[in-house]
Amino acid sequence: MDKFAKLSGIAAPLPAINIDTDKIIPARFLKTIKRTGLGKNLFNDWKLNADGTERADFALNEPAYKKAEILVVGENFGCGSSREHAPWALTDAGIKCVIGTSFADIFFNNSFKNGLLLIKLAPTDVEKLMEDAKGGHNARITVDLEQQEIVRPNGAVIRFDIEPFRKKCLTEGLDDIALSLKQAPAIDAFEGRDRLSRPWLYS
Repeated sequence: MDKFAKLSGIAAPLPAINIDTDKIIPARFLKTIKRTGLGKNLFNDWKLNADGTERADFALNEPAYKKAEILVVGENFGCGSSREHAPWALTDAGIKCVIGTSFADIFFNNSFKNGLLLIKLAPTDVEKLMEDAKGGHNARITVDLEQQEIVRPNGAVIRFDIEPFRKKCLTEGLDDIALSLKQAPAIDAFEGRDRLSRPWLYS
């Protein structure tokens, strides 16, 4: 998993509330267990018309947001089923940070485990960033994870909170496997002792 330090990128506005995981990545695209390749189907049913052409009224289809790395979203983002494919699709499409007032718990946990930074802010702060995002190409927002600050296009700073453990995992690029591997010496030592005391388990 990539390390997250400081991101300065285009922010796209998605103000709808209760955007569920089936909107993020429809169920019919969940036939893979790979983390890559899902980005092309991100928000598929909002992004495309029935004939496969792009919908002009969807924010991420607008030229200003084609390379967006930040989403500013409505409340309860990521609700619905617990599919881990949702953060996979977001990160595969280049999204590195999602900012909103609230997120579904399982989606929240899955996102951090896959290197996607989710930031919870007060409604008034989200409203400010939503207006910034609607500025299109000028809507470059800087997210400084180390300092726990968001810098708006006008230079104003918004502070945010994050659990220390989640911050450590993101800044060091540690997913669950990497966290386990950091304990490899202790695991090897335990297995060595266990082989001596219970050799029948290893035959």
